[in-house]
Amino acid sequence: MNDTALAVCLCLASAVAYASAAVAQERLARAAVARSARALLGNGAWWWSAGLNASAALLHAAALRYGPLTLVQPLGALTLVAAVPLGARRAGRRVAATEWRGTLATVAGLGLLLLPASGPAPDDTLTLAEALAVSGATAAVILLLTAVKDPRSGLRHATASGLASAAASALTQTVAVAGGRGGSLLSVRVVAVALLVVVFAVGGLLLSQRAYRGGLGAPLAVVNLANPLAAAAIGMVLLGERLQGGLLGVLLAVAGAAAAARGVLLLTRTPPAAVALRGTGPAPTPRPLALARSADRR
Repeated sequence: MNDTALAVCLCLASAVAYASAAVAQERLARAAVARSARALLGNGAWWWSAGLNASAALLHAAALRYGPLTLVQPLGALTLVAAVPLGARRAGRRVAATEWRGTLATVAGLGLLLLPASGPAPDDTLTLAEALAVSGATAAVILLLTAVKDPRSGLRHATASGLASAAASALTQTVAVAGGRGGSLLSVRVVAVALLVVVFAVGGLLLSQRAYRGGLGAPLAVVNLANPLAAAAIGMVLLGERLQGGLLGVLLAVAGAAAAARGVLLLTRTPPAAVALRGTGPAPTPRPLALARSADRR
């Protein structure tokens, strides 16, 4: 098995684990369990989702050892493919047609992004200065996205989660590649970058937990869109990664980004409350106003 095939297999396993964790997180968020850090830390189901996230992250880190950021990150869209039907089944409902269209459009778009992204196994790594610059810039954008207190800020938190995950992946690749070359895992650069990985990985987890209060499909799609785009930018600017295919590759990437954005838009048009009511039986028949008032007086 060559490096690219191994990276894809590891990404598949990682996507399934991430999807299961996302469904668990969304159920906790909808049940109002995620309103404080103390509530989360005292909840066994949240620790189960955190364990799934950790397993997925390890598989993802292994994939980054064998594939470039521009290849590995778009495959995260497979999380969306698994999570939307899995979440619907756990909620006891059917997947809405709009959800299917949005999911397929997002995945198709990221697939187009994936075609020109295939490349050799990663060789370059971030220097300590570059790692700190990436971390500082990502943290600043995350603060801007989450500074405003707004109950409808789920998609902003999802974007912030995607950016945190992208930074964690870029930093993880530096640790994985540097360690795979037989270098010292206790060097100042590797230890410092590993600590930054932990910070962004945990931050991404908590941000996604906040984003899922408004449902699963749209926030998860935004996470899976922001993550590969940000990671690809880091890979191309700092790690020398390039899209394959010249002008055709660029056109495919642009078309993929447009299709993925369309998919996210479709998912945002599916109100979680309305979808949850489908398949649960007929809605109660409203009582006439006069009868309701009479019943209230009794």
